[in-house]
Amino acid sequence: MEATTMVATQAESAEISELVDLVPPENAPPQMSEPTGSATFPKVLRRRLDRFFADAKISPKADSVMWSKIALGMAMLAGSWIALYALRPASWKFIGLYVLGGLAQTFLLLNIAHDSNHNAISRRPRVNKTLNYIFDLCGISSYMWRILHHRGHHSCINLHGEDDAIEGRGLFRFTPHDPRLPLHRFQHIYALFLYALFSLEYVFVRDFQSFFFPGHDYLTRTRHPFREYVILFASKALYLTYMLILPVWIMKEPLLLVIAAFFVVHLIIGVSVVLVFQTTHVIEDTYFPLDRGEFENGVYHVFATTADYATENPFVGWLVGGLNHHVAHHLCPYVCHTHYAPLTRIIKKTAEEFGVPYRQHPTMRRALWYHLSLLKHLGNEN
Repeated sequence: MEATTMVATQAESAEISELVDLVPPENAPPQMSEPTGSATFPKVLRRRLDRFFADAKISPKADSVMWSKIALGMAMLAGSWIALYALRPASWKFIGLYVLGGLAQTFLLLNIAHDSNHNAISRRPRVNKTLNYIFDLCGISSYMWRILHHRGHHSCINLHGEDDAIEGRGLFRFTPHDPRLPLHRFQHIYALFLYALFSLEYVFVRDFQSFFFPGHDYLTRTRHPFREYVILFASKALYLTYMLILPVWIMKEPLLLVIAAFFVVHLIIGVSVVLVFQTTHVIEDTYFPLDRGEFENGVYHVFATTADYATENPFVGWLVGGLNHHVAHHLCPYVCHTHYAPLTRIIKKTAEEFGVPYRQHPTMRRALWYHLSLLKHLGNEN
């Protein structure tokens, strides 16, 4: 049985196989190895998670709440740009509407694009694939993001040398296994500023680097479809055209004003996206394994390396695409995030019964504190 709940359809498997071996079944934790009938924690937990949907007679895919979020996000993005061209505002009013479009992009990335790239919105591959392109609409290659996220994170959470999400590129020391540099002494101070540049790096550097100068073996040995190169350049051109060129050319806005608004948008996207993820893995009480074989079962790997926050606050879950329920996400990546809250209650209860540590923080603020505390500790200790 896969480490996801038993909800992936044959269509989903076909969609995943399009990436050859880049997003194989290993995009979830390793398979279970318990003998049939054994009442082990992983087996009981999986049975309960599966049974939730069967007992409630509901689909693990998008519900009415999710479809409402999709409609809201799209309306915000379209509405902000229609208002810009219809009203032709100047100065701070232009920045306000422009930033509203950036907030819509952030909402869509966290709430819609992330789920669609996990095939969690619909049983119909075409629906998920269409919504995948929200990433490309926001200047980020959905194809490359999918590879890096599935193969470079979900299959190797917090694993030194493999998890792309904890690769500090010399600027950060995210794990005790990374070498410490003098610069890292101040990483807890400059972290938020550099996080704000995260999405800009993706738009202008990371995607091209991953395609043409790959730093991971799984990227080096892979031949990307020619169409993905076409989509890469076409989507980047489209993004820069509607975000930078058209406001100057059609709306006659000052170039510096447009660049300033563009920068503010990416500050918002960068900080929001990075903190949503980093506060679930890179905090004081999560573990950083050296190899995949440290745990007898992938479920234990997830619990050791992942933490939740603000799970009792429905507004936070609504805003961040359920990613504050991060343990549920890693155990059930094919499930739409609007179902995570009840799954988290099952996870927490089962973990308590079996004495398995379940990590959580009452607020995102507390999780952020523990993230920065870890950065400070790693920056000062060998």
